[in-house]
Amino acid sequence: MSRRCELTGKATLTGHLVSHSNRKTKRRFLPNLCNVTLQSDILGRSVRLRVSANGLRSVEHRGGLDAFLIKASDAELSPNARALKREIEKKRAAQ
Repeated sequence: MSRRCELTGKATLTGHLVSHSNRKTKRRFLPNLCNVTLQSDILGRSVRLRVSANGLRSVEHRGGLDAFLIKASDAELSPNARALKREIEKKRAAQ
């Protein structure tokens, strides 16, 4: 399982840990990932995703999972989230 947010695409970054004597050693900046269960209003079911805390705030800000996925670009979504987005769009078109 990669350390990548399924909704925003946020992943690990690399950099240096710099000591007082200015020595640089490699380090990794990991995203704050949480396993969450989000409710889809259009599909009428819950979905489990691995989302960063920042991504979770974005979902809340946009008005829920369905609104977030409809507005999000396919490039930043995981394959699982992309399939969910297609499913939501199909259901929405049928209504």
